[in-house]
Amino acid sequence: MTDASPASLVPLESERGIDYVPLQQLLVEQDFEAADQLTRELLCQLGGTAAAARKWLYFTEVRNIPVTDLRTIDNLWVTHSEGKFGFSVQRKLWLGVSKNWEKLWPKMGWKTGNSWTRFPKQFTWSMDAPKGHLPLSNQLRGVRLIDELFTHPAWDEAQP
Repeated sequence: MTDASPASLVPLESERGIDYVPLQQLLVEQDFEAADQLTRELLCQLGGTAAAARKWLYFTEVRNIPVTDLRTIDNLWVTHSEGKFGFSVQRKLWLGVSKNWEKLWPKMGWKTGNSWTRFPKQFTWSMDAPKGHLPLSNQLRGVRLIDELFTHPAWDEAQP
């Protein structure tokens, strides 16, 4: 066993001066529900002042999120879930079902049959969740937000 803390595995880089230590700590502790909430707050903060004020992100604001910051958030989720959670994990599942949303939702545990998984009680806030289950993205307004996340320039280049 090495002396390296799991918290030191991910460089906490930000183009906007965001402090990712609180998110990192929640993920190290596997407090996935709180980490999911903080992830939404950080995405709003990165999306711009209007998104931060209203506390939700329009799909058009996703492009405001710097590549570095989206990668940092994703790397934190992927690293501290042993590759089970993160936007890049969800994106790979989406690509694996030929970008078919109706096939993706059940695979991630967001929908069973015609019934959406209800927030927050029906979601699984542990490592027992299906691959790609977290972080969540609100689908009440359709798929445009998650589509923008999955087609963000952060995934255009190979990650470091």
